[in-house]
Amino acid sequence: MSDSRNGRPQDAEIRKERGVTLRAGFYIFGTHLFAGFVWLLFYLGEHANK
Repeated sequence: MSDSRNGRPQDAEIRKERGVTLRAGFYIFGTHLFAGFVWLLFYLGEHANK
């Protein structure tokens, strides 16, 4: 498929690839952030004064 603005298919593919990379980075970062939060909850629960 060609890009309707300039007719070059490479630009559209580069844009898609960049979007996929950015989305994957956000998902990886978000997953690690969530895992860290869950780890923190377990840590605080283990060390809570009961």
